[in-house]
Amino acid sequence: QVQLAESGGGLVQAGGSLRLSCAASGRTFSSYHMGWFRQAPGKERQFVAAITRSSGSTSYADSVKGRFTISRDNAKNTVYLQMNSLKPEDTANYFCAATAYYSLSRNPSNYDYWGRGTQVTVSS
Repeated sequence: QVQLAESGGGLVQAGGSLRLSCAASGRTFSSYHMGWFRQAPGKERQFVAAITRSSGSTSYADSVKGRFTISRDNAKNTVYLQMNSLKPEDTANYFCAATAYYSLSRNPSNYDYWGRGTQVTVSS
């Protein structure tokens, strides 16, 4: 089992940047493919980005491609989401998730472990 804890959210003006972190504890972090999802009030959880165990490959939602970058540091048991050129429509609660089996999955049902989320609010 792995425990996940997100941090780094906050209030930022449109065009600004934030870097989210997700610290993992428990079983070997490098065994898991990781993903970031977001959920706005009244909406379904939405895929944002994913990264493979060894950082060999990444995947992004079209809405964030070119603005967000996912990365991980297996020595620090942490996955990051660098968010640049933020827009008001990026406002949501951001979650990191871990899966042992599904590489670069966009389906939240394929992830076994979730953090509690960190709120990102982008003002116009």
